Amino acid sequence: MELKQDGIYDASTLGGGKMLVLGFQHMFAMFGATVLVPILTGLSVSATLLFAGIGTLIFHLFTKFKVPAFLGSSFAFLGGYAAVKGFGVELGMSESVALTYACIGVFCAGLLYFVLAALFKIYGVQRTMRFFPPVVTGPIIISIGLILSSSAINNCQANWWIALLAILIIVICNIFGKGMIKIIPIILGVIGSYIVAACFGQVDWSSMKDAAWFGMPFQMENTAFAVLKDPNWSFVGTAIIAIVPIAIATMIEHIGDVCAISSTCNRNFIADPGLHRTLMGDGCATALAALFGAPANTTYGENTGVLNLTKVFDPKVVRIAACLAILFSFCPKFAALIYAMPTATVGGVSLVLYGMISAVGVRNLVENHVDFTNNRNVLIAALILVLAIGIQYGPGSIAIGNVNLSGLAVAALVGIILNAILPGKDFDMEKGFVSGKKATADKVELPE
Repeated sequence: MELKQDGIYDASTLGGGKMLVLGFQHMFAMFGATVLVPILTGLSVSATLLFAGIGTLIFHLFTKFKVPAFLGSSFAFLGGYAAVKGFGVELGMSESVALTYACIGVFCAGLLYFVLAALFKIYGVQRTMRFFPPVVTGPIIISIGLILSSSAINNCQANWWIALLAILIIVICNIFGKGMIKIIPIILGVIGSYIVAACFGQVDWSSMKDAAWFGMPFQMENTAFAVLKDPNWSFVGTAIIAIVPIAIATMIEHIGDVCAISSTCNRNFIADPGLHRTLMGDGCATALAALFGAPANTTYGENTGVLNLTKVFDPKVVRIAACLAILFSFCPKFAALIYAMPTATVGGVSLVLYGMISAVGVRNLVENHVDFTNNRNVLIAALILVLAIGIQYGPGSIAIGNVNLSGLAVAALVGIILNAILPGKDFDMEKGFVSGKKATADKVELPE
């Protein structure tokens, strides 16, 4: 395995065994957050894992196998699931039946991705991306990491010594490790802290003893297809109206994630394979998952953090992780093993990964030479950060009619609108940041 001059590992020299270990690392990185969504909503954990893997492979197919992104459960739709479930209970439905109607709404939300993808295809990346310059996407990326950080801290509080051990192993392996040790710090942090926690009696193995080795990931009565047997069309409409608008926010987050992955990998995925392809891949994965009773999918920041940490950007590694997720979705005993993972271990690993996401946002601002002597840029960035963090840790969401928008969604919408209407734009997608007719920095372009 060779290290290139820019600090990126040459994946062409990786052997099958090393690729497999790296795939496991990506799967472990996304697992904790991905299974949390079905736990909170009542959806199937195994189905979630299955369609995270299938959705990732679909995404790679749409993006010509070029983008090293992993798709996991989206937290953005939690409010929608809760709202539809509440409406259904009021109508006398069970929560499980109400969730099948929510899945219909999520399916339609996935189709909305294709509408935005068509706009990108028709009007082109340059004309559309002028609404998403680095002064908007950078703070959004920073906010994603900061918003997620609270869950990492909460998990760490379960046992700070175990969490710190996981962090310490990751730091030592990544900074001082050699060869393979240097690029698998996450999985080593998980394994090391897991073993120590088990030695001190911090792991409950009871669920593993009762779990079967093989089982189907989903049951048809828990899928959206079950609605078609005797549909309540009025409630179908309610579910669609309640959930589809959430896709506006998730599509904005998607653009921020693709920008983060582009910045991390130093590749222009916005232009090649194109945002229209990444959006279609994400939308198709979400729609398919919803049909079979799994949560909506989204590009995962945790795996972007792994990319940034390991410097291995080969999409094949992510596809290996997807295949592993599919394989293990048929093994309830493996799911039980992951469930038994100490909460503090998840917290310690997440603390590093979420921090890496915010660091990518800072890098996005720095590398594009965002001019913060320009009050316009300061105002846009400031409002994005304050709204995203303030709403998240204040009311939690802002209600607009029957739709609840997360802090990140509100911040993204405000940033995009302000960038569009405020005078004095100093960024051009081809020339970078300029002041009047004179460039303030060298030509700045999106990563190639």
